[in-house]
Order: sequence, then C-alpha cells, then structure tokens
Amino acid sequence: MANFPPLILAIGDSLIAGYGLAVADSFPAQLQSSLRYQYPGVSVVNGGVSGDTSADVLRRLPRLLSSLDRRPALAIVQVGPNDVLRQVPVARTRAQLANILLSLSDCGIPVVLTTVEPPAFIRDRAAAYLHIHAEVAAEHGATVWPFFPPGVLGHSDMVLADRVHPNAKAIAAVVAAMLPVVERMV
Repeated sequence: MANFPPLILAIGDSLIAGYGLAVADSFPAQLQSSLRYQYPGVSVVNGGVSGDTSADVLRRLPRLLSSLDRRPALAIVQVGPNDVLRQVPVARTRAQLANILLSLSDCGIPVVLTTVEPPAFIRDRAAAYLHIHAEVAAEHGATVWPFFPPGVLGHSDMVLADRVHPNAKAIAAVVAAMLPVVERMV
C-alpha cells in the first residue's frame, strides 16, 4: 500500500529533467499537477539530469533514494537515448537497466520503465537497443510504457528549437497518456 500523500520518483535523462523548459512545464511538474485532483498533496520528485546514461542513473540512484523523506509509491524511469547516442555497448546498457530495476525492487518500489521510439536520424544505430527495456522489465516485474504517445514525435510544433527535445505541449500529451497507468499503480 502506498504512503499518502503519495511520493513519485521520476528519474532519468533530459526528458525527465525538463531540458529547455520552465520548471512548471517539466514532466514531473505537469504530472504532479495532473495527479493533484485525485491525490491532494502528491509529490513528484524530479530526479532527471540532462545527458544521463543508464550508468549515470544507476550511480545516482542510491543517493537520490536516501535523500527522500519516505519510500516512493512509484518510480518512473526514463533512460536509454543517451546510451544509444554515446554507443554504450548494448550488453552494458541492459545490465545497468537491470540493476536500476533491481535496486528499486529491493526497496519495494514499483516501476514504470518508459521507452522512446528512436527518431529516423538514429534508427539504424538504435536497432540493437530496441527490445532491451521490454526484456529487462519482464525479468524484473516492471511496467513498460512508451514515453511519447502517438502523434508527438516528429511534429515540429511539439519540439523545442533544437528539434529534438519536447516542448511543454508535448510534455502535456505525455502526461495525459501516462496518467492512467500512473494512477493505477499508485
């Protein structure tokens, strides 16, 4: 049973951190705002760091967990695109994702492990990584969920000027699509 008001940990890369966005427009802030109707007092901790790889998240996780005042009712983990961009060996990425999930599981924290469909310019390089998240989630009892719902990726009105990172409108669509699974798990 979750602690109330629930605490949710969102950890990962720039998609969690809110790269290029006002704090209120970040994924954790928009998710917290959306959940407040059903869960007054809910807190969504922004544990995102732009540029993080799975190794970075794994390294930061113990310190982040120990800094919290209570056990999270849920962790949302978004990591992987930077592993692909930096060409971290697939086996290493897989092992680090598994260790992240194992660490959270050992603490009794359910996990939503998000996936990102690679954009066209990186699709070939990403091919070997495509099934890692689903495999690791199945092994560790995590829920897999696409970070971006259909209709967000590839649309110029959904990205920042860098044409890669999502804008506030895109993050609102992400939150709306993810809200049912988060509510079910909290």
